[in-house]
Amino acid sequence: MNPELIDRLRGDLRAADYRAETVRALLGDAADDARLRGVFAPARRALDAREAAPLGTLVRLLLLGEVIGEQGIDEALPSLRAASALELQLITASGTARGAEAGCRAALSLNPVRVADDSRLAAPLDWWILSDLDDQLRNGPAHPDHVMGVGGATRSLIAQLPPHDAGRALDLGSADSPRSLDLGTGCGIVAMHLALRGPVVATDISERALDLARANARLNGMEHGIEFRHGDLFAPVTGERFDLIASNPPFVITPRGEASVADDPIYAYRDGGRTGDELAASVVREAPAHLAPGGVFLCLANWETPWGGDGLERVRNWIAAASDAAPSPALDAWVIERDRIDPARYAETWARDGGARPGDPEFEALMRAWLDDFAARRVVAIGLGSIRIARAERDPSAADGVGDAGEQGVTRTEQATGAYLADGGLGSRLSAAFHAGTRAARMGPAEVLATHWLRSDEVVELREHAPGEESPRAITLATTAPIERRVAADTLLAAAVGACDGELSLGQIADALASVLEVDADAVAEALVADARELAWLGMLAPVDR
Repeated sequence: MNPELIDRLRGDLRAADYRAETVRALLGDAADDARLRGVFAPARRALDAREAAPLGTLVRLLLLGEVIGEQGIDEALPSLRAASALELQLITASGTARGAEAGCRAALSLNPVRVADDSRLAAPLDWWILSDLDDQLRNGPAHPDHVMGVGGATRSLIAQLPPHDAGRALDLGSADSPRSLDLGTGCGIVAMHLALRGPVVATDISERALDLARANARLNGMEHGIEFRHGDLFAPVTGERFDLIASNPPFVITPRGEASVADDPIYAYRDGGRTGDELAASVVREAPAHLAPGGVFLCLANWETPWGGDGLERVRNWIAAASDAAPSPALDAWVIERDRIDPARYAETWARDGGARPGDPEFEALMRAWLDDFAARRVVAIGLGSIRIARAERDPSAADGVGDAGEQGVTRTEQATGAYLADGGLGSRLSAAFHAGTRAARMGPAEVLATHWLRSDEVVELREHAPGEESPRAITLATTAPIERRVAADTLLAAAVGACDGELSLGQIADALASVLEVDADAVAEALVADARELAWLGMLAPVDR
């Protein structure tokens, strides 16, 4: 795309105050929520009640899919104008607008977005993202080279990114700034967020995606921090290492080979073109070799659960293979399964995503192909979640002492379906829990007891009483950060967590409680060691450095 035209577009969007916040204020909350669901009538009604203005025209053109006359486009984009917007392929000629004037409609989505992460910025940035037309505006199946905008998965990945000071993050702009890789950049918004920390390499197998990603970087003034490279997975960065690797790869499990539908397209944004979950497996197995010491890899993925097997155990094996390939420094990993769905529901979701609808012959053929494909591998469920892997700063065997984890890395796999922290700071809190959990796992029992532990401010204690009962029938420890969790507790654990204010070691707390409750001190200590290790992963407790 012509850089000069992109610059002119940026100036016009800024002058019109085309931002997510101002669009919402213009339409109203209810109408804007309806628009985001693909229901446009409330938004059009809201605009009909207002005088024409550049912002309203841009909303009609770019967000509601209306045909706008060239004069109206010239007024809304006075620097770019309709002729150059056509040259930029932002719009396309489309019959007549109101008043029999020659009109145009959007050929690309151009959405104002606000996505926060734990970067150096105190507040989210307002950016504009070019992509292929959203489902609501496309009115038909996507093309195989479709470039997605900012969807829920992308927002989730950005929200989970480690904070800027994780790993080896240093002063932004210095020669030692952390170097990041955005594997499968798509529209480029993840690369732009990574560029807030330091230099970025952004790769994709799709030339079209790279073109739009470059345009988005230019449109938002981020082009100088990102190097775009074309190629499959890690081929464009052979032999290179990074402090942070983020990836929202095309992880959708799609029928291939005999089970596929003839001429069924491979959508570059979602389909890896490999059998089953092999694309995700390849990414996980290969990524750690590209991590610098102290580096972190974070990706979203889908994985299969075969009959009689365990999908999370499959992911654990992928991580073990990565560790075997590059054993030192050690790898720590945290796999969180956010949902587990059956093959029929999974197939329906992605058949609809491609534009097919129930009742259509195409939809029925796609469903059968998906179900046959899963049946061939005896898949009974598909897990959806995230995988976080960190390479140690140094070889654990060089440490002064090792705990139960020994010289090996720590890997935790779990289902965690509670809500994520919603008010910002998710990446920081996940990173803190990851650090606390792996650190606790490496401690021997004596070290856990000698450590001073600090209870998170988000932890609350819930007690259930029947009317008139003196003692609770149930005690629950609950937190909302980083993931909403509830843990059944007894009197001992509740009292111990209540005492974890950093002043006393866990051993001192255990001795005191054993005395008060008149129970065996060794049994109390053993129980609290296991509890502390688990609550560290849940973000409820963290070790205090003294």
